[in-house]
Amino acid sequence: MNAPTGTLASAFPADARTAFAAAYPNTPLHFGHQLHTHPLLSRESLAQLADATPMADIEYNLADLPMGADPDAPRANGLTPADTIRTIDTNGSWVVLKHIQNHPAYRQLLEELLAGLSNIVEPRTGPMVTLQGFIFVSSPNAVTPYHFDPEHNILLQIEGDKEMRVYPPHDERFASTIEHERYHAGGHRNLPWRDDFADQGLSCMMTPGSAVFVPVMSPHWVRVGSKPSISLSITWRSEWSYRESETHRMNALLRKFGLNPTMPPLWPDHAKGKTTVWRTLRKLKLVD
Repeated sequence: MNAPTGTLASAFPADARTAFAAAYPNTPLHFGHQLHTHPLLSRESLAQLADATPMADIEYNLADLPMGADPDAPRANGLTPADTIRTIDTNGSWVVLKHIQNHPAYRQLLEELLAGLSNIVEPRTGPMVTLQGFIFVSSPNAVTPYHFDPEHNILLQIEGDKEMRVYPPHDERFASTIEHERYHAGGHRNLPWRDDFADQGLSCMMTPGSAVFVPVMSPHWVRVGSKPSISLSITWRSEWSYRESETHRMNALLRKFGLNPTMPPLWPDHAKGKTTVWRTLRKLKLVD
């Protein structure tokens, strides 16, 4: 596979960049991109990428999962990851190729994409660090259960269609403080599901050329439509996102001593007190 050439700053049109600037970092956003015809994201290119990816960086299973799936519920499909991608129309599965930034051509793709947004991101949450990329290949009607993630995330739809619903970050109606603390202490990303969540949050009907910005720790779920789906997730961390995680770790520690700490605030500069204490405790090896 050949590395991409030229800049991809134009992958996000001017109106998309304007909308992203208004939303970042705390508001979920459905906007547009122009990457869906890129040759590195074709099915055959992704099958080749699967063959070149260590199994530790691949997750693939049958796709008929409930919205509130038990983390131990997924089941193997009996195929290799590459063959799963090549027959995704009919095998009823989903594949995640993780850490695609470890492959030079894909790392260049991710870096060029984010370079087009860095002048919006960095003045607000600091430098983009820990760049990672994930590719999701899913059969029709596949479900990604209700969950949250610690990164700033933009999901770009490449092929097919899907419904994605994103909920406000740090809204305890959708993920309690206890669920945040559980996750940051090493728990699974999946969250408890209630049926009344189904018509709340931001509903995004995604087709090729659609993108969704998912803020740090915004709960979300995905259901693929009637055709196979390919999506690219580009994620990064920031000093703020790391402090957000450390605040939850500190809150969990305080709760063990009978206190009832509050959810950390959303804006980047406001979580430094607890995180400074947490980092000191970690430096002294008093916490993991």
